[in-house]
Amino acid sequence: MTVVVAWVVGFLAVRFLVMTGRELVYIPTLARENFRGRTVYTGVGVLLVLAVLVVEAGRSGLGAIGLGDAPGVNPARPLVLYAALGFGLLGFVDDMLGGEDRGFRGHIVALARGRLTSGMVKLLGGAAIALVLAGEVGFVTWQRLFADAVLIAMAANLANLLDRRPGRVIKASLVAYAPLAVVAGSGPIGLAIAPLMGAAMAILPEDLRESVMLGDTGANVLGGVLGLAVVLECSRTTRNGVFIALIVLNLASEFVSFSRVIDRVPPLRWFDRLGRLSSNAADDTTA
Repeated sequence: MTVVVAWVVGFLAVRFLVMTGRELVYIPTLARENFRGRTVYTGVGVLLVLAVLVVEAGRSGLGAIGLGDAPGVNPARPLVLYAALGFGLLGFVDDMLGGEDRGFRGHIVALARGRLTSGMVKLLGGAAIALVLAGEVGFVTWQRLFADAVLIAMAANLANLLDRRPGRVIKASLVAYAPLAVVAGSGPIGLAIAPLMGAAMAILPEDLRESVMLGDTGANVLGGVLGLAVVLECSRTTRNGVFIALIVLNLASEFVSFSRVIDRVPPLRWFDRLGRLSSNAADDTTA
């Protein structure tokens, strides 16, 4: 039951921020055109970070007076908060300063020409954050440390790659979260990530209506935290399987359009368009 409460608190925290913090989201510098030419605002991902911060502050304060876990009892919570703050900051930098360069190749080519892109800053910074997080989980071997770090970083990047259509990355994150929620249960990891997933669900209606989008800020946070949860909770065999899947998907994105693939697979197309303003096939002809 405590996981459900944590999930609901995260949900309500973001709904409150959405209703009262319009100046944090609907500002001209964060306005972008989406795939259909509609104006959307990318700042809503910041609300995920704020929700995690507020919830964790509340947990610490209440725990100190005997309501809930005492501060320091659940080591996963500060790791999730660190991941949210770190990945959120890098994503926000890319949302604000991002240019036309796309994909690993685009950023590497730009760097080879002496130009450091915001996307490359995000990739390098994400790798650094992932290494810190993987190191905090518990050092075994350097191979395991780097494998876990790559898993976390690739999870964050894959979420960014999926944020190309309304609601897509939130839906995908909730699907990925479902087995983690079952495995983690009401344990430390389950309690640590529940507020973030509730917060993501709270943004879904506005995302589907194409008034806002998570942007790199929010997508980075969702992917990074879910990757961290896999590292914290799952067995070595499961982590290796997720590691391979993430590498394959990230590399595949350099050569194929996920939107086109989704549009050609009926179950994926149905799920992707569920709840969106428009379900016309013509909407999904671009990457």
